Amino acid sequence: MIAFITGATAGIGKASAEIFAKNGYDLVITGRRKERLQILAEELITAYKINVHTLCFDVRSAGEVKTNIASLPAQFKNIDVLINNAGLSSGLSTLQEGNTQDWDVMIDTNVKGLLYITRQIAEGMIPRKKGHIINMGSIAGKEVYPNGNVYCATKFAVDALTKAMRIEMLPHNIKVSSVNPGMVETEFSIVRFHGDEDRAKKVYEGIQPLVAEDIAETIYWIASRPPHVNINEVVIMPTAQANTTTMIRK
Repeated sequence: MIAFITGATAGIGKASAEIFAKNGYDLVITGRRKERLQILAEELITAYKINVHTLCFDVRSAGEVKTNIASLPAQFKNIDVLINNAGLSSGLSTLQEGNTQDWDVMIDTNVKGLLYITRQIAEGMIPRKKGHIINMGSIAGKEVYPNGNVYCATKFAVDALTKAMRIEMLPHNIKVSSVNPGMVETEFSIVRFHGDEDRAKKVYEGIQPLVAEDIAETIYWIASRPPHVNINEVVIMPTAQANTTTMIRK
């Protein structure tokens, strides 16, 4: 079995690589930080005696996506599980004060990147009548919150694309699922605030958020259901969070 994981250099992607490796999957891991990919690959090969192939590219580039996936060695071409994890938030402001560069980064990564990857991987799954596509959504794709406008829009798009994929992949026996987390403490807020770690820490003050491993365990659980079972979607929240704006801080 082979899992293809985007955004595997940190957070949920890295935790997913670890749990799939632990359960005997060979891996294709992708990201933009080559050194981190190589270190992770070496750790997983040593710990779990699996095969790992790394691809360093930017999902925002359709050309890079196509070239890199086409370059996969024969032993890695038949992808069983695609985890569309690469995604980010950039900025937090009202629409009228928004930075258009932030908008482009979010739309190009969260929506177009997911499309580019899925287009290439699904093409290989369809002739085999086998595969599972798992998209990383968000509670932000279920409810809009103040100043989250464009990020929320991209995750609403992921939700819509997941539903569309499920319809279009149905005749080909390919499962399609999504995981939609609430607050997860990863690099997410540091990226959102452009490296401002102090501001990022305040997001999680007084609350026990989810961690990357919580989401990775959920992704693996979805992928490990019997062939006749598909989990359409999971919304997973910290116990202290009710929705995008309601939470209890101690």
